[in-house]
Amino acid sequence: MRDQDTHLKALRQSASILSVIAIFVVIYFARDLILPVMLGFLIAMTLSPIARASFRVGVPSGLTAGALTLATGCGIVSIIYLAGGTVAAWVEDAPNIGRELEIKLRGLSDAFEAVQEASEEVERLGKDTGGENTGEKQQVVVEQPGLLTSAVTGFASSATTIAVALILAFFLLASGELFYTKLVQSFSSMKDKKRALSVVYGIQRRVSRYLLTITVINAVLGLAIGTTLWFLGLENAVIWGIAAFLLNYLPFIGGVIGTLLVGAHAIITFNSVAYALLAPFSYQALTTLEGQFLTPYFVGRQLELNTVSVFLAVVVWTWLWGVSGALLAVPFLLVFKAVADEFETLKPVGNFLSR
Repeated sequence: MRDQDTHLKALRQSASILSVIAIFVVIYFARDLILPVMLGFLIAMTLSPIARASFRVGVPSGLTAGALTLATGCGIVSIIYLAGGTVAAWVEDAPNIGRELEIKLRGLSDAFEAVQEASEEVERLGKDTGGENTGEKQQVVVEQPGLLTSAVTGFASSATTIAVALILAFFLLASGELFYTKLVQSFSSMKDKKRALSVVYGIQRRVSRYLLTITVINAVLGLAIGTTLWFLGLENAVIWGIAAFLLNYLPFIGGVIGTLLVGAHAIITFNSVAYALLAPFSYQALTTLEGQFLTPYFVGRQLELNTVSVFLAVVVWTWLWGVSGALLAVPFLLVFKAVADEFETLKPVGNFLSR
């Protein structure tokens, strides 16, 4: 009997492992379907407190939902309009920018030129030797899509995802209390009804507060960085302020990416490399100030997640969905923790994710 129980336990563990693997496989390959749906639910959860407050004062749910989704869409379109032309020009001119950056930094890399030349000489000798022994070889070069073409394709895909998410968010917000009514009706006992509502309200409260607060913080950071870069005389300071606002949604890596991009642009723009380094230094100083003081003060109690769990979530979701996964990693983790805190069997997991 004991051997049978052990065997059943092993089977259950194996089934659980296979289920987790299957979930990751589905999430990876069904990204184009799952991403806009999850984004739509997150937008709806973020805006639902405003929608509920409007409904209580007599504003129809459909009108509120239309106004909120329209405002969100206009905000996204405004960002694309302000930054799209400049970014497209940078993407198209990327080879020239790279060469100019190399020229500006050539004085810093003189010490490595000898090593590079020696490596190239060894490579040429190897090719010559191979040619004498094996004869002339033909090389087939497969032409890759241009950088601008890839950018246009990525933009079209992102636009479709955002459009689907906004439409779904509109329908969710316009339904008013219908979702909660149906949720309550799905359970028979009063205990299960209360628990279901508690879970949903807990998820909604945590995610909406986090996203609204972090959006305000990112806006303040973007304004501060844009103003600082404008005082330094860097071109397109408004674009860099918008970039800082968007990149700060990426935990851990957003500030690093922004610092490197601003540094490269500053080195190309200014004649003095020493003066150019003030731009990335200022960018990094402001993001560090925000990350160490501003965000912990306003978001610390709402987040209630330890740094290790957030970092692992960002790594896993970036591996699965790239930049989109990194943006959604923390909201997904908040949703999972809110669910785990409501069920006894998952409370150890929720406790592991806590601070």
